[in-house]
Amino acid sequence: MANEIYIASHRRSDRNRVLSDENFIDLSNADRDRCIYRIISLSRLFELFSSCENVFVKPKRWDDPFENFILRSRIRFPSGEIYSHGNREAIYGQCWTLQSASDAMWRIYSPHGNAVRIRITPRRLAQSIVGSSAVRPHTVRIGKVSYLGQAALVRFARRSFKTGEFDYGAMGRTLLVKRLAFRHEREVRALIFASVDEAAKSDSDLLQCPVNPHALVDQVMLDPRYTAENAESVKKRIFSETDFHGEILRSLLYAPPPRLLFDLAMPKQKRPKRQSRLEAPQDWV
Repeated sequence: MANEIYIASHRRSDRNRVLSDENFIDLSNADRDRCIYRIISLSRLFELFSSCENVFVKPKRWDDPFENFILRSRIRFPSGEIYSHGNREAIYGQCWTLQSASDAMWRIYSPHGNAVRIRITPRRLAQSIVGSSAVRPHTVRIGKVSYLGQAALVRFARRSFKTGEFDYGAMGRTLLVKRLAFRHEREVRALIFASVDEAAKSDSDLLQCPVNPHALVDQVMLDPRYTAENAESVKKRIFSETDFHGEILRSLLYAPPPRLLFDLAMPKQKRPKRQSRLEAPQDWV
């Protein structure tokens, strides 16, 4: 059985609950204020506002078998000793997208045509997480996913811990790579490294993080397959059950294009070419 290796700063204390650059991976300062989106069921939206909890899940619950495969692998040290990653079962994540309008995303995450899309920014998401007393700020990472071919992904995996660095940044990066087949998702992920001891005591694959949803979400977009009449009914229900005062819109992704009127210009008739007095007629040549 392999020994386990843990992140060195595992028990570090956080007195100052503020964001720093270490909380972000491959997101510039401007990127942190760009809009990101997540499609969720209507019932999940109501749950977010009623419970005031943002739910994160262990990566092993994600569909792609390549998720978390790096941290599920083992490490052999020069001494020949083999270790596994002790933190692998104490990581929780949440997936967002930079893609504001996508037929594929609606069809994948709203298969019945009745979901909603919420809008936030990476900075607001990070602030909502580190503001929770349940999470240590230095254990939070929010980053942009890179998409690699399968061979490149394996090469990335082999290089991940070559330097012997086992910190939250290095481990976070292993969860920010996916295969090219998923590049349409344009994903941004939030990762929380929980206490290994606390994760071991819990039977759940979920981590509930207290949040003020009104400070986090600034827009709700309804599935484009809602009829105009149904959309109005759902809007009223959202207002009634959540007291949300941000924008509630219906996606117009499938709205028919406007009927256009094209003006055709008649081609101008060419005038016959005048024959020069000095030019000999063709039959003289």
